Amino acid sequence: RQPFAPEDQVAGDPRSLKAGDMVEYLGTRYFVRGSLRLKEGGFTWSEHLLDADTIEGTKVWVSVEEDPDLEVVWWTEHDIGDLTPGEKDIVVDGVEYRRDEHGTADYTSEGTTGVGVQGRVEYVDYEGPRGKYLSFEQYGGGQWEAGLGERVPAGSMTIYPGSGT
Repeated sequence: RQPFAPEDQVAGDPRSLKAGDMVEYLGTRYFVRGSLRLKEGGFTWSEHLLDADTIEGTKVWVSVEEDPDLEVVWWTEHDIGDLTPGEKDIVVDGVEYRRDEHGTADYTSEGTTGVGVQGRVEYVDYEGPRGKYLSFEQYGGGQWEAGLGERVPAGSMTIYPGSGT
């Protein structure tokens, strides 16, 4: 069987990810510590906090949304210093990002996510070249947090449901 065959988009359904599941991506296994379920108007998406079983202290998230096609993005926390999401274009590490979306969503949290059980988050999303993203999030009016994202190529992520599924 060809591992990158079109019919094998992602092993497992990323829309069903939840705390306790395991994700394998680029040869590393990650455990889903917690999930955020976000809603803005009639639009919903999820963000999942992952813990690598081999990488200490690395904060990694994976987001899953259908807009209208399924899009899975791999996010790594990024120290933004004094950078804020006010500009239309932002350059980070030599990559230029253009503002794409800005809004406020309600969320509920499951498992361990580092934020409250429910609340509101303001976000500003930027899009860069070749499936690269920059996102700013501000939970409950707190400090801006930033992440750099890359679209997960089809067939490159495997999902192993946790116990009880």
